[in-house]
Amino acid sequence: MIDPMSMMMQANSPASALFPPGSRYHGLDTSTLTLPDGREAIYLQRRFVPQPEQYALLQEHVVTQGERLDNIAAHYQGDPEQFWQLCDANRALRPAELTETVGRRLRITLPQGIPGASDA
Repeated sequence: MIDPMSMMMQANSPASALFPPGSRYHGLDTSTLTLPDGREAIYLQRRFVPQPEQYALLQEHVVTQGERLDNIAAHYQGDPEQFWQLCDANRALRPAELTETVGRRLRITLPQGIPGASDA
């Protein structure tokens, strides 16, 4: 069985080719570490989570009983795999925390770098 992580570590292409455009890791650079035995390990550089204030707010969503983050992302962003953008916009390191509390207000924002109407 091939380990996907091992394949990634051995890749010789830029990280943007390793991850699709919608991935939170798309565009991250790679670095190389020479191990004590002389082998080289390729790894992704650290991704710094942007400050939520950098996102243009579109609206807020109030969490209801039993909601799932992937469904919220699908509703507002058209793609359940973009849940990580909701995490970034709401300063959440653990995705589940966004839907644990009924009544929590989630910031629904434009993607990072896209200015909102008040920024135009």
